[in-house]
Amino acid sequence: MDIEIKAISKEINLLLWKNDETLSTAESCTGGMISSAITTFPGSSHFFKGGVISYTNEIKINVLGVRQETINKYTEVSEQTAREMVEGVRRLMDTTYGVAVTGFAGPGGGTAENPVGTIWIAVGDQYDVIVRKLEDNDGREKNMARAAAVALTMLKELLISRQKED
Repeated sequence: MDIEIKAISKEINLLLWKNDETLSTAESCTGGMISSAITTFPGSSHFFKGGVISYTNEIKINVLGVRQETINKYTEVSEQTAREMVEGVRRLMDTTYGVAVTGFAGPGGGTAENPVGTIWIAVGDQYDVIVRKLEDNDGREKNMARAAAVALTMLKELLISRQKED
């Protein structure tokens, strides 16, 4: 596991543990990398309820509750889909926070509108969902690792901002 990902994950673990909050993930193109990073540390079962590897639209729709209309209108690789995925996983797992990732890691699967390397990341809680788009294509492995690192960084920043609000 990447050193940067491990360090960010450790910070997330401490913040969630300290605040007695919970987390769930919905991962498509990262295939469980985020969940794996979170569960690397002992005690993560105290706050990590689980994740859904929603690699297909069928799972996005039938498990996470992404609307077929959203996928038809915006595609499965879109801001709207990422938002619905994070909302769906939070609802499904009944967690304080959720993380969702959907995209084309490569080498295939991209389209003219969403070329390989296009990845949407969403993190959220009951108050807000923050979404970010990645567009660089450095090959499948690097695309997946970048998406996981960015998702964890976004989550850490959200946790820190919520801590300051309390």
